[in-house]
Amino acid sequence: MVRILGNQTLTLVHGLGDFALFTLRSFQAVLGSRRLFRRIVRAGFEQGVRCLPVILIVGMFTGLVLGLQGYYVLNRFGSESLLGALVSLSLVRELGPVLAALMLVGQAGSALAAELGIQRNSEQIAALETMGVNSLGYLITPRLIAAVLVYPMQTALFVTVGLWGGSLSGSLLLGIQPGVYWSAVERAVASQDVNECFIKAATFGLLTVALCCYHGFNTHRNRRASGARGVSASTTRAVVQSSILVLAADYVITSYLV
Repeated sequence: MVRILGNQTLTLVHGLGDFALFTLRSFQAVLGSRRLFRRIVRAGFEQGVRCLPVILIVGMFTGLVLGLQGYYVLNRFGSESLLGALVSLSLVRELGPVLAALMLVGQAGSALAAELGIQRNSEQIAALETMGVNSLGYLITPRLIAAVLVYPMQTALFVTVGLWGGSLSGSLLLGIQPGVYWSAVERAVASQDVNECFIKAATFGLLTVALCCYHGFNTHRNRRASGARGVSASTTRAVVQSSILVLAADYVITSYLV
C-alpha cells in the first residue's frame, strides 16, 4: 500500500509539473507565432459564438429556478423584497462563473480535446513540427488567449440572462413588482462582486482550456488505449478533470477574496 501510494503521488506531481510547463511554453510561444490574431479570432468564435445557445438557455433557467426557490425561502421570513439581492449575488459571485465555465467545458472544451487528439493520432502535429512550426504556438496559444477573453464575456451574458430570468419568476409568477426586484439588485451588487466574477471567469477559462489542450495534445501518451479509444479517453479525462478544477479553483479564489 505504501508503494502504491508513493507511485500515485509521484505520478500526480509529475503530471502537475508537466501541465504547468505545457501552459508556460504555450504562452512563451506568443513571441514567435505568426498570424496570431487570425487564429485568436477563430478560437474565440469556437468558444464564444458556438456556445451562445447553451449559455443563454442555461442562464435563463438558472435565473428562473433561483427566483422560485429564493422566493419560497425568503417568504418564510417575510423578506420577499430581497429576492433581487439573493438572485444577483448568487449569480454574480458563484453560480454565474461556475456554471458558465462548466457549460463551456462540456461543449468547447470537449470539442477542443477531441480535435487535438485526432490531430495527434493522424500525425498532423508531427507534420507541423517537421516543417519547423511551433505546434504549441500554432495550436494552443491562440486558444488560451481567446479563453481569457471569451470566458468573462460569456459569464457576463450568463449573469445578465439569469437576472432577467429571476425577474420573470418574481414578477410574472410570484407577483413581485419589477421595480422592487431591480432596486434590490442595484443595492446588493457592488464593484467588488463584479471584479470577483470576472477574475473567476478568466481564471476558469485559462485553467480549463489549458487542461483540455494538454490532454488532447498528449493523447499519444495514453498507454491503456490508442486510436479512437485513446481520443475518447483523453476527451473524457479532460472534461472530468476540468470540471473538478473549476470547483477547486472557485473555492480557492473565494477563500482569498472574501
